[in-house]
Amino acid sequence: MAHEVTLIKGDGTGPELAEASRKCIDATGVKINWDVQEAGVDIMATKGTPIPDETIASVRRTKCALKAPITTPVGTGFRSINVYLRQELGLFACIRPCKQYQGVRSFFSHLPVDIVIVRENTEDLYAGVEFEAGKPETQQLIDFINGLPADRKIKTAGNETGVSIKPISISGSERIIRCAFQYARDNGRKKVTAVHKANIMKYSDGLYLAVAERVAKDFPDIEFEERIVDNMCMQLAQKPELYDVLVLPNLYGDIISDLGAGIVGGLGVAPGANLGPNGAVFEATHGSAPKYKGLNKVNPTALILSGMLMLKYLKEDDAAQRLEKAVADVIAEGKYVTYDLKDDRNDPTAVGTQEMADAICRRLRG
Repeated sequence: MAHEVTLIKGDGTGPELAEASRKCIDATGVKINWDVQEAGVDIMATKGTPIPDETIASVRRTKCALKAPITTPVGTGFRSINVYLRQELGLFACIRPCKQYQGVRSFFSHLPVDIVIVRENTEDLYAGVEFEAGKPETQQLIDFINGLPADRKIKTAGNETGVSIKPISISGSERIIRCAFQYARDNGRKKVTAVHKANIMKYSDGLYLAVAERVAKDFPDIEFEERIVDNMCMQLAQKPELYDVLVLPNLYGDIISDLGAGIVGGLGVAPGANLGPNGAVFEATHGSAPKYKGLNKVNPTALILSGMLMLKYLKEDDAAQRLEKAVADVIAEGKYVTYDLKDDRNDPTAVGTQEMADAICRRLRG
């Protein structure tokens, strides 16, 4: 019986990465009916929206999507489609494996780094509850805050102060922390580290840490520890091999997951999964690189490995293992890889996006 999966082509280099990933997933032999949908700056020109209703409807129907990169304008334009999809579809958990593969250059190539970052996806500062400087409602909020005890006052006026609200709930914290512990248990992991800034933000991060300590008692087979987020950054820069599963609120998770990707060679090899009670969206963690659009140049590894995570989600474990091994073997061989995976980025033997995908397909087919 075939699986129903939405394929969101994205923009920039997204469509060519989507094609490369699709052919590798199909080469595993798993039967998938792909419902190809659009999102991003290209479709906005014709539809008037970067995320058409039919794309959302497709994901709601299939409950599983592979999404190629989509451009997010900086400072202006539409809001992040990634954030919108997570909130609209209730995808509360972001899973970001950061694994060292032989042949990928990094300062930690000699270490067995294999970290999984579990990031809360819907709360924290990314909830988007913001107040613009100079607006009447912003001044009203500041006036309210300045009516509180002196240690909570805002020292500047509303006409020069933007405000973001950081909501952290008991229920939101509990479900992401349980998700991290359950992931650890299901995948043979030994330790969960809760990352926070509870020493300063005592009523938001403090609540998160208290929930983590309580939930940890329900998983006596999994070691538990906590780390302050700035110390966690230092720890990862010094000894990443000591860490296993990290669970974090939204903003810290976004930052630390990119740090984790950097440790193992960059966003080009970093897959991602966004999970919720009613479905999942799998995506590369890098951007759409519009300057390389149509050049058949960019590394497809991150989206292909996101497809591997998707196969695991669909309970196609054997196919997922074979796909990951094929990717790892091609990278380790170093012959049919894109320019960024060569020792010299100007190496003329580097291949294109589709050619690397074809090499992975050959490995899968024997």
